[in-house]
Amino acid sequence: MVTDRTAPIETTALTTEVEGLLSPEEPDGVFRDTRECGDGLLLAALLLISPPTPRPKTDH
Repeated sequence: MVTDRTAPIETTALTTEVEGLLSPEEPDGVFRDTRECGDGLLLAALLLISPPTPRPKTDH
């Protein structure tokens, strides 16, 4: 019978890696306020639904 002597080491490394993926550390970064995002979304919506600027008429 053949026994694999490296299995416990690989299992420990794999377990550590999986645990790290399941509970990652908080990333360093910029977190925005919900009101700030809402204001930006409202501004973008108003710009998208506003009528286009009138074009000058040509005399052709």
